[in-house]
Amino acid sequence: MTANITRFGTMPDGTPVQRIELAGGGIRVGVLTLGGTLQSVLAPDRDGGLADVALGFASVGEYLAAPGYIGASIGRVANRIAAGRFTLDEREYQLPVNNGANSLHGGAEGFDRRVWDIVAATASAVRLRLVSPDGDQGYPGELTVTADFTLGDGSLGIDYRATTDRPTIVNLTSHAYWNLAGEGSGSIDDHRLTSPAAAFTPVDAGLIPTGEIASVAGTPFDFRGGARLGDRIHGDDPQLQLAGGIDHNLVIARAPSVALRHMARLADPASGRSLDLWSNQPGLQVYSGNFLDGSSIGKSGRPYQRGAGIALEPQMFPDTPNHPAFGSLRLAPGEEYHHAIRLVFGAD
Repeated sequence: MTANITRFGTMPDGTPVQRIELAGGGIRVGVLTLGGTLQSVLAPDRDGGLADVALGFASVGEYLAAPGYIGASIGRVANRIAAGRFTLDEREYQLPVNNGANSLHGGAEGFDRRVWDIVAATASAVRLRLVSPDGDQGYPGELTVTADFTLGDGSLGIDYRATTDRPTIVNLTSHAYWNLAGEGSGSIDDHRLTSPAAAFTPVDAGLIPTGEIASVAGTPFDFRGGARLGDRIHGDDPQLQLAGGIDHNLVIARAPSVALRHMARLADPASGRSLDLWSNQPGLQVYSGNFLDGSSIGKSGRPYQRGAGIALEPQMFPDTPNHPAFGSLRLAPGEEYHHAIRLVFGAD
């Protein structure tokens, strides 16, 4: 069966933006060619009632105007790079800065701002493709990226793959925001988050990791036994004060793997909906929507206020190129980068 592909809108230069609707396994998903964006996810509650649990917008203009990277595929490097500088193979590179003194999510014109090509689509899967030229946002090498969105039995798989024609750095992720009560329904304070992470990476005033890998014990970042988000986000811990809430990397492991790891479970007690997140990456950036300010109006017609959704972003650790102990983002010709994400929806 073929996919349901419709025209979603037009970019300022006239480039059309398509929306691909996928259905299968009890859920329905909308994906945009703009930014490789997860625009909607309809999932059932304990009584079978469907709600759109992914934050998103109804028009191209709203996506281009809104902050927050809502739903987008992030690249070439997710998260922050201190001062926009990194060294690769003994050469220093300077990226444009777009987050105070730092580079964030690939730069001001990252992959979230590009129109991706549809390579193939069926009723339950779509592959998008983007070619990032050498020097794009300051990064070396021509990078070819694909993003596969695939529905299974109550699950959504997102697989990012990339190859390059010269050494570069890569760290791709999905920046979907979740509200399991339904987008536009209010804050995620009553959601419960569980994660096996025993450590996190503390940050400085610019939200750049200090280099320390610290235990979560006795901190607001200890979700090993599960916790109500509202009880953690609004505390007076100095790390929370720096970020206005949670905007921190949880350490699930110390290196990527081939096998998927369980990274987090998000649950909404009121609806019974749950989301289990699996990935082969070692870090999970948890962002509690601290900088949403009500200026953006979601698909429901309601403003997205602070805490309207939570982003769970599996990836390598922030600022890895400047912290050798964190690992390496290096991708060389002949190698393939692969980030596998599995989102499993349930209802209790």
